[in-house]
Amino acid sequence: MKILIMGLPGAGKTTLASRLVPILNAKWLNNDEVRKKANDWDFSSEGRIKQARRMADLADRYKSEGNIVIADFVCPTKEAREIFNPDLLIWLDTIKEGRFEDTNKMFIKPEKFDFRVTTKNADIWAIKIADQIASYKWDNKKPIAKMMIALSEDTQKKDPATKIRKKINV
Repeated sequence: MKILIMGLPGAGKTTLASRLVPILNAKWLNNDEVRKKANDWDFSSEGRIKQARRMADLADRYKSEGNIVIADFVCPTKEAREIFNPDLLIWLDTIKEGRFEDTNKMFIKPEKFDFRVTTKNADIWAIKIADQIASYKWDNKKPIAKMMIALSEDTQKKDPATKIRKKINV
C-alpha cells in the first residue's frame, strides 16, 4: 500500500507520518530527506512535478518489495498527486495558509481523499487511520499505548463525574 500524507507546509504531515509509520510498520519517505539526498531544492512547478516522480519511483520500489509506504510531502497540485498515484490519500487540512506564499498560490485542495485531518492531534489521528486501513496488534508497552493510557487516566482524574460513575457502576 502506498500512502500519501499531503497538505500545506506546517500542517503536520511529518508529525502524523512519524506516528503512523511505527503503527503500520511502514517505510517512510519524507520529502525533505528525499530532496536532501537528491540535492534538489527546486520548488518551481516543474521542480515539484520532478519531486512527485522521484517520490513515486521510490514508493513504488518499496511497495513492490511488499512494504507499506508512507510519503509525506506537500504535493500541491492535482497533477503531482496523479503522478504519485497513492492507494490512500490523507489530506492535512489543519491550516489556512502555509509559510511560503508561492506554495499557497499553487496549492489546490484535493477533490478526492480517503482521510481529511482537520486538527493537529497526530497521536489520535494515527490510531484512527491505522484502525481503518490495517489490522494491528495493540501493545500496551509501546510508547503510543502508554501515552493513550496516561491521557485517559489524566482525563478521569480531572472529570469529577468519573468518580461518581465508578461508584454506581455505570
